[in-house]
Amino acid sequence: MAVRVILVDDHTVVRSGLRRLLETHKSIEIVAEAGTGEAAYQAYGEILPDIVLMDISMPGMGGLEAAKRILQRYPKAKIIIFSMHEAVSFAAQALKAGVKGYITKTGVAEDLLQAVLDVSNGHTFISQDVAQKVALQTLIGESNPLHQLTSREFEVFRLLAEGKRVEEVSDMLKISQKTVANYYTMIKQKLSVNSPVEMVRLAMKHGLIDTE
Repeated sequence: MAVRVILVDDHTVVRSGLRRLLETHKSIEIVAEAGTGEAAYQAYGEILPDIVLMDISMPGMGGLEAAKRILQRYPKAKIIIFSMHEAVSFAAQALKAGVKGYITKTGVAEDLLQAVLDVSNGHTFISQDVAQKVALQTLIGESNPLHQLTSREFEVFRLLAEGKRVEEVSDMLKISQKTVANYYTMIKQKLSVNSPVEMVRLAMKHGLIDTE
């Protein structure tokens, strides 16, 4: 029996590359593609695949939020997040939401195949680079305040820290500006930050935005 996979990424080129790579393995079949979290959620309900392989950063509902919604409705869903972000905070949020795999786009192609096969067999798969960072953070006992945030708060925090305006975040996440403002207030309370500058510093410290 082939492992049935839905590919979710807002870039068609990325999806076609992933499809080519995964279909080199005879026991993996791509049964659908989606370009947004919303489309992924809908496709999951229609197809009920074995695996969802999903990017974390997409317009509208991001990968984290889409994963959370799929898992709320289908608790046995097996989701692998495929991301350019190596920061522990992203992986921690994804695993907290219940995803079974986290791979970075800078990782090796074998990781991708292995993740799909491992997760389909009931295991969890984390890219080695991310796993090492998670282990190191645990080892030195460093607490990460971002772990307190819900997946939606995390998305809002990341976008605001990147310099997006409230109206831009509202448009990207398809929520009202008032809701974004409410999240911003909640985030500031949870993280004890009082200004956009402090928010950016915190995001940089935890690798959410580049320091270059």
